[in-house]
Amino acid sequence: MSKKNTQPTGRESPFGEDEIIVTKTDLKGRITYANDVFQRVSQYSLRELIGQPHSIIRHPDMPRCVFKLLWDTIEAKQEVFAYVLNLARNGDHYWVLAHVTPSFDGVGQVVGYHSNRRKPDSAQIAKIAPLYQMLLDEERRPASRKEGMANAYDKLFSILRTNGVVYDEFVLAV
Repeated sequence: MSKKNTQPTGRESPFGEDEIIVTKTDLKGRITYANDVFQRVSQYSLRELIGQPHSIIRHPDMPRCVFKLLWDTIEAKQEVFAYVLNLARNGDHYWVLAHVTPSFDGVGQVVGYHSNRRKPDSAQIAKIAPLYQMLLDEERRPASRKEGMANAYDKLFSILRTNGVVYDEFVLAV
């Protein structure tokens, strides 16, 4: 199943403030569970989602460096909150405030990841969108995608240092 030809429509996929999107993935980020809200908002059926990489909903305007931060954090057995712009199957978009945590087995080994997502309000999106655009511009500047992501990642942490906050404080204050 490929979404390479899916173009953003500029329309928002309906998602209620009282709804929670829930997914679980294996250690490689492949979907093992998706609740009905995720299926409806992403416009994929459960059968289409199970076994697919969670990146199936990645929006092209989402900075890759934010995903690097997310993966670095959860692979270190820590929880993370992040604003994420997602792409539904038909090209509609939806913003979420994701809370991603590692899932542990009985002996403390990470066996997968769990994510709960809520709809951020428009004021939160208005604060995060310009930052993400700046990071995306930084990622696209060099010819090398790897170099671009590293530069944007460094820029994000430079901004945080300048403001005297760590990432968690920044996200939760938006």
